[in-house]
Amino acid sequence: MLQRTPAGTTGTTGTFRRRPRRPRAHVAVFVVPFFVAFALFYLAPIGYAVYQSFFRLTSSGLGLTEPVLEFAGLGNYAAALTSEAFVASIGRVLVFSLVEVPVMVVAALALALLLDSARARFRAFFRVSFFLPYGVPGVIASLLWGFLYVPQTSPLIDVLAAAGLPHDFLSPQTILLSIANIATWQFAGYNMLVLIAGLQAIPQELYEAARVDGASELRIAWHVKVPLVRAPLILITVFTLIGTLQLFVEPLILKPLTTAINSDYTPNLAAYNQAFGQANIHLASAEATLIAVMAFVISFGFLRVVNRKGNRAW
Repeated sequence: MLQRTPAGTTGTTGTFRRRPRRPRAHVAVFVVPFFVAFALFYLAPIGYAVYQSFFRLTSSGLGLTEPVLEFAGLGNYAAALTSEAFVASIGRVLVFSLVEVPVMVVAALALALLLDSARARFRAFFRVSFFLPYGVPGVIASLLWGFLYVPQTSPLIDVLAAAGLPHDFLSPQTILLSIANIATWQFAGYNMLVLIAGLQAIPQELYEAARVDGASELRIAWHVKVPLVRAPLILITVFTLIGTLQLFVEPLILKPLTTAINSDYTPNLAAYNQAFGQANIHLASAEATLIAVMAFVISFGFLRVVNRKGNRAW
């Protein structure tokens, strides 16, 4: 008579025991809530914004009747792309990205290399100190630096003036650099930690072999460490690109302090003004969608370029 063995392999009777079923129900308990939250709080708002961008409110010439919602097609997108203020805001954040992205990446890399150096002391203290600005909310950080930019409250301007270097941080010529300073101060520490995690994954034997060959710490940093943290460098570059294209908090907080920032200074600020200042949520949705598409295209294009160069290098 055939019997099944408890061992899970072929028994003496020549039969196989059934393998236990995988606990798929237990996996679903942990996975399904994530997908539900992802769909409700991420995909649904995006879809609703795109849906709203294809409509507009129209009313009679006298404005005595209730506005009627009608299909506008690509009319809102055409209105956004033909708006001189909105197009100028796109050009402004692109210029800001050209300045901020290299500064952010170089600053984070320099801090990470300094803390990873063999001669570095008090690493834990400086690591926490560099990371602390990331814990400050963007609104608070902008307010703090705003007080340092206003001549009436800034000790920094007084010091520069005493040294014969008068400076206006809120002028139209310097306001982008002032905003870049806030962003760098706040996020360089976070990007530094990403790079430090990559540096700590490098085998120590490579450093020892380089020192045996007579390489200095500077040559080790440039020829060993930097090439091996290529992936984290690409990651923080993409994050910084997306962040600069979505610039919003800093100009919004600094706007009451200077005339150099208007309601359409950045694309996000323009969409915010259309939604809550002009009550035109449909045009605001179109502008927000254009911002998202622009961030996706630029980020994807950057990844394609660096991956192609990386494959050629290999």
